[in-house]
Amino acid sequence: MTKPVIGFIGLGFMGVGMASNLVKKGYPLWVRGNRNRAPIDEVLALGAREATSPKAMAEACDIIHLCLPDSPAVEAVLRGPDGIMASGKTGLIVIDTTTADPNSTVVLAQEMAANGMTLVDAPLGRTPVEAAAGTLDAMVGCSPEVFATVKPVIETWAGNINHMGSVGSAHRMKLVMNFIGMGYAALYSEALVMAVKSGLSPQDVQRVIGSSRLTNGMFDSFMKYAVGRDVNAHKFSIQNAAKDTRYIAGMAMAAGMANPMGSAIRNAFAQAEAAGKGGDYVPSLSDHVAALNGLDLAEAVKKGAV
Repeated sequence: MTKPVIGFIGLGFMGVGMASNLVKKGYPLWVRGNRNRAPIDEVLALGAREATSPKAMAEACDIIHLCLPDSPAVEAVLRGPDGIMASGKTGLIVIDTTTADPNSTVVLAQEMAANGMTLVDAPLGRTPVEAAAGTLDAMVGCSPEVFATVKPVIETWAGNINHMGSVGSAHRMKLVMNFIGMGYAALYSEALVMAVKSGLSPQDVQRVIGSSRLTNGMFDSFMKYAVGRDVNAHKFSIQNAAKDTRYIAGMAMAAGMANPMGSAIRNAFAQAEAAGKGGDYVPSLSDHVAALNGLDLAEAVKKGAV
């Protein structure tokens, strides 16, 4: 059976690993990146081809992946004058793995359907390590029939796949996931600073909580940076976290619910972003909270190691 031709737009930390797995597992692949040539060249070296525009990619492909920073970027790629919808490619499926605004996703899906195309939302869980290994988490929003079509493709880069329901449902689930994850990051940052300001060492917190029932994967990766000072422990930017918390606030408002925890988490990341820390990774929120409280966390880590 001939495999569908796949496209991939957005070769960032996650995208490059996902695209590489598609090629390695036998799918013909077209890619389009941004300014950074390194990941593009990496995937081209595996046998992929480079498209000149989203429109040209759509004309050549059966299924296109998007892995972009936010909903405005997705909207531009789909709606632009040289975008995917401009191709008029009836039957095309677009799998949007972006952490996006569900309200935008639903509108885009309606526009694509009117053009004979299908939008699937399939946001990601886990990190670039799992992207390279092909073991990401994927939440998928689409009809059962479309899910049966895209599942073999998604299985090239995901090890844990959950069909959530209709389009938009997966992006909502992803925001719930990131609400919890960014909530952990904000909580761990304050807890760590409170401990050190109260006379405990960062290593005390890592050792005691890390060996208790309160530990989890997020705690481990967070502390690998906050205490272990591994800058690549969790490669997800504060800027992206701040964006996600804004989307979370919008989802809560649309649901008509009180969201006090969400407001606190959003403010923690908005404050760090406003302070010029947007390009830093999420665990470095601990350094920002420490600085606000007159503490040099890196120095506290050094003292705790003595």
